[in-house]
Amino acid sequence: MKNLTLAVEEEILESVRKVAANRGTTINAMVREHLTRIATEDDKAARARERLLELSRTSPAEVGKITWKRDDLYER
Repeated sequence: MKNLTLAVEEEILESVRKVAANRGTTINAMVREHLTRIATEDDKAARARERLLELSRTSPAEVGKITWKRDDLYER
């Protein structure tokens, strides 16, 4: 594990200390949890994008011949 140094305004730090105490945890643990969540969610999103691209490449769906003109879509 690596150490990380942050600069935080005093008022923010005091507020976060209170939140951490109310939750029965530490600021360090809260920051670690938040950073882990960000990394995990970003990884999940990247895997989901890759899966969608793979599905679109391997899909048997075919787009038929376009038999309409753009203006036809807006006729009323």
